[in-house]
Amino acid sequence: MTETISELLPCVTVNPTTEHKATVIWLHGLGADGHDFEPIVPELKLPAELGVKFVFPHAPVMPVTINGGYQMRAWYDIRDADLANREDKEGVRRSAAEVKKLIDAEIESGVPSDKIILAGFSQGGAIALHLATRLPHKLGGIVALSTYLTMPEQLEAEKSNSNLDTPVFMAHGSQDPVVPMQRGQYSAKVLKDNGFKVSWQDYPMAHAVCLEEIQALGQFLKSRL
Repeated sequence: MTETISELLPCVTVNPTTEHKATVIWLHGLGADGHDFEPIVPELKLPAELGVKFVFPHAPVMPVTINGGYQMRAWYDIRDADLANREDKEGVRRSAAEVKKLIDAEIESGVPSDKIILAGFSQGGAIALHLATRLPHKLGGIVALSTYLTMPEQLEAEKSNSNLDTPVFMAHGSQDPVVPMQRGQYSAKVLKDNGFKVSWQDYPMAHAVCLEEIQALGQFLKSRL
């Protein structure tokens, strides 16, 4: 594991033990950091010969309105408990642009775009969905865990066709009190209505991940890489 800091977002990087052939960029949730999902890497049980590098960026530190203006790592401000108008649209677009720089850097380093997976949990998943549906590059896969689609009403006008055939792995906890599963299901429907290839799975858990979900995700990553 190494930490990288440059003009790109600071990241935790877990390098493969073999030749680097593919990259997973994984965005954490509100108030966490790039180390949050680092322990999951071995649990995915990916074959070493796939040569997968994991990049876990740290979101910027900013005041979050719903938490009384407390400064924490966040991809965008959350202004309201109501999911319909909670996200800070400018913040979503700004963070998506920063994450796109990470994807561009991987492509420039020689990784084909279809060997890059963009993943995220909760707030990070919202950024992953926003960016992947508008990205000019064809990705290998999209992973959205316990999350929702920001600005669903703008997707039809703003979407790129590059990833219409790219599989989207969505998973959610049926007892999630933070992002209700119905919001995730609605987001999956909007994505499907716009032509994206979504697979949906839910688990009896709260706003979290579980072993069964991680195992399913491992299979998804193997199939894509």
